[in-house]
This record gives sequence, C-alpha cells and structure tokens, in this order.
Amino acid sequence: MAVPSWLERLRAATKTALVQDGKRKIHYLFEDGKEMAEEYDVKTGQLLSRKWREKNTLGGSGKWQVEVGEPTSPLLGALESELIKESSSNPVFMRKDTLSSFQWRIRNLPYPKEVFSVSVEKEQRCCVIRTTNKKYYKKFSIPDLDRYQLPFDAAALSFTHANNTLIITYQKPKEILTAEEQLQKELKKIKAANSGDGDCKTQ
Repeated sequence: MAVPSWLERLRAATKTALVQDGKRKIHYLFEDGKEMAEEYDVKTGQLLSRKWREKNTLGGSGKWQVEVGEPTSPLLGALESELIKESSSNPVFMRKDTLSSFQWRIRNLPYPKEVFSVSVEKEQRCCVIRTTNKKYYKKFSIPDLDRYQLPFDAAALSFTHANNTLIITYQKPKEILTAEEQLQKELKKIKAANSGDGDCKTQ
C-alpha cells in the first residue's frame, strides 16, 4: 500500500481552528496520536509558527517542539526557565518562512558574510553552515522536503548577512507551493471559533 501523501495526512487529521489576535490557529490531531499546531497571519496567509507534540512513553502529552517560529517558549515553567538560561550572546537559530521560501535566521553571528558558506548535502538530506574561522557550524534539515519526499536543490539555496544575523533562504519547490495553496483553501473552510483568550486545544 502506498504511503499516504503529506497533504492526504493533513486532510485526514482532526482539525480545530481558532481566530485570535489576527492569527488563524489550527490544531491537528493525527491518527498516530501526534499533534501539530500552526499559526497563520489572517490577512496574508503566511505561516507564523508550527509546533509538534507526541505522546511520551507513559501516554501523556510531551513538550511542544518548535519547527517554525520563535524558539523561546512561554510554556516553560518560571523555575525551569531560570535554571536553564542560555547566554544572550549565544547564536539563536530559528526558522521564519515567507510565502515563497523557507527561511532561517541565526542571530548573534557578528562575523562578515565572507566567513560563511552554506551548502546542500543531498545524500544526507540537510543543509550545512560552515565558517572559515571555525567559530560556527550547523547542520539542519528541511522537514517539509522530507514530508513531500522531494529532493534538495542547491540552486534554491541562498544566504545574506546583516545586523549580526545570518539569513538563509530556500525557495519552496512548486509542488509545495501548490500543496500549500490547496491546504489554505481547505483551512479557510474550517469553522473557526472566535475567541478573546481561549486556546485551540481539542480535548
């Protein structure tokens, strides 16, 4: 039996929608118990955040893992966030997409652009950031390409550097742009609860 496509999995998931603060929040519950929460800008349809959560070994809900959006989570307990505090000068890696591309920003990288190289490792299905001064190295995947089973394309990758921030852009393949367009049409059909302070969780 063929593996259902990612778009089919999204269609089959139980979805709840909430419109709040100019954002459309969608909560997906998949057959395997995984949860995904997305936030879109109501006006532009741009993805603002995507988080995942799986059941832990005891069957309870695990912690949300951020895929797109700010990495710092207000869900951390006050005590936990005090105990585990990264230095404010450490590089901060986050993904922030646009409508036409996947985009990553790494803050607190004060080196000039010439120091950086960003490449695609097709066999390992990842992108690699290297610096000639050996001060920073990072490998990262593009889960969207894995979910749609699409190859990595070095020509789609570019980067720039400004204000101590490295900005990496990967142009979305046409297959993903088409699928996202179809998904947006379907998400707009979901009757959204308009709430001032609720959360889009399904019980």
